[in-house]
Amino acid sequence: MRKLLLISNSTIHGGGYLEHCAEQIKQFLSKSNVKQVLFVPYALHDRDNYALTAKTAFEKMGFELESIHTQPSPVEAVHKAEAVFIGGGNTFRLLKTLYDENIVSEIRKRVLEDGMPYIGSSAGTNVGTISISTTNDMPIVYPPTFKAIGLVPFNINPHYLDPDPNSKHMGETRETRIKQFHEAEDTPPVLGLREGSMLHVEDDRVTLLGPLHARIFQRGQEPVEYPPDSDLSFLLRH
Repeated sequence: MRKLLLISNSTIHGGGYLEHCAEQIKQFLSKSNVKQVLFVPYALHDRDNYALTAKTAFEKMGFELESIHTQPSPVEAVHKAEAVFIGGGNTFRLLKTLYDENIVSEIRKRVLEDGMPYIGSSAGTNVGTISISTTNDMPIVYPPTFKAIGLVPFNINPHYLDPDPNSKHMGETRETRIKQFHEAEDTPPVLGLREGSMLHVEDDRVTLLGPLHARIFQRGQEPVEYPPDSDLSFLLRH
């Protein structure tokens, strides 16, 4: 009953908030007859302005939106929600607040048992996976664990960047950091999801959407590139 849309980023250069993925969001939510979306703005400090930005974007797509931070009980809000959208920002702040509000297990239950549609963008995509260990963000706060909601059995690196061959920057590349993650035993696959790309997960099928290839890293193997519209369902069998 799994229904997920995991988006690499909320904004593309030159475009507005969620404009580049608006059609995919509309198709995804309309298929489940969703009328109202519950927004989780915990990844940013200014929740009111963030909620207004999200509300404007979703109303333009034809959906109502309410923000969880305005509800008296976050747990009850998730319990009653038709669909959830978790936006981007700082992944550590987001995950800590999800645990503080006791909604990690409630979101997991609603998505995996009830079939509630889940949309994540950037940090919201990170927390939909096994852990936030492959986020790009700084640990500005301390969540009780790096273990995330666990809607899929692999990790994602949103905003994945390829090395610039003309750059003189001597810092580690994304690929280097992901390979360091895989130096530990029992680490899951990591999907490098480039900006503009997203994953559509329905039941046991995973499809890469968007205009760009994605890069998949697995422990002990060389990374592999997959083109748009690839079937990546094998990631669910990890």
